[in-house]
Amino acid sequence: MTTALTLTDTAFRDVVAAAVRAPSLHNSQPWRFRNRGGAIEIHLDPARCLPVADPTGWAARIACGAATLNARLALTAMGLAARVQLLPEPSSPQLLARLTPTAAWQTTPAEEALFAAIERRFSNREPFYPAPVPVHAQVQIVDAARAEGAWADILSGPACVEVISEIVRAADAVLAADGAYQEELHAWTRPDRDDRDGVPAPAGGPARQTGDLLPRRAYGHREAVPGGDFDPDPLVVVLGTGGDTPADQLRAGIALQRVLLTITDSGLAASMLSQPIEDPAERDRLRLALDRCEIPQMVLRVGTGRAGYPTPRRELAEVIDEP
Repeated sequence: MTTALTLTDTAFRDVVAAAVRAPSLHNSQPWRFRNRGGAIEIHLDPARCLPVADPTGWAARIACGAATLNARLALTAMGLAARVQLLPEPSSPQLLARLTPTAAWQTTPAEEALFAAIERRFSNREPFYPAPVPVHAQVQIVDAARAEGAWADILSGPACVEVISEIVRAADAVLAADGAYQEELHAWTRPDRDDRDGVPAPAGGPARQTGDLLPRRAYGHREAVPGGDFDPDPLVVVLGTGGDTPADQLRAGIALQRVLLTITDSGLAASMLSQPIEDPAERDRLRLALDRCEIPQMVLRVGTGRAGYPTPRRELAEVIDEP
């Protein structure tokens, strides 16, 4: 039986501060944290789930999985190894992950780099420069997904991207026609950067144009810069897992965050296009287009980004359950 090491309140709060830097759909931040007997618990916060966009809880579990990876890296940065349990108590389905510090750990340079990238990572919804993504960075993306038990397919070139583009546009059209979906999206769009959750309009990127290959959500109505398409030749990454159980979705979130931190550490930028995952028909169409039996969990656009706008986070007191 593994004995938990003592974790001070300051150390616990430092871990949570790293964990909440994870991405979440509409920046809803659907998590709560507890320090229980020396273990860090990550709980789903039902009050911050998205009933229209995420009726199954898929996106919330992806977000909490990403927070789990950040918490694990924060512990390794403190010199602590941790045992990670996903869904450790079947009778408590909202307890999604438990991280138990178990021993001293010598942090590796790769772990240090990933931990340092947590603070710099954000979804960059600005146009990317037309510079190609280096091959070595593409290899690192695939390796990052594989290291966490997931897979990543790299798609580039007009033919491949056009197939994915058609799927993203079809899914986006379905969601755009859903009045309840758009109402929920509007409710999580913030007019400025002072709110502590949701997506501030400045962070939403420029307004979409008809010819965009990969349509983004309309978080704001900032005018697009005249001239040229938005990302005319993007690099697309599809990340997935073998199955689609709640545990698979948590693993997908862990792998997604490792991929995003790897991208950030490489000096590149990324944003997520989850529309084809949110629409079941287009998700299956995406799986068939990739010629895979496994399940796609996220679509990313990757490139060299212009300056973007990080989304805010709530205060730690709002996400920590005191004993």
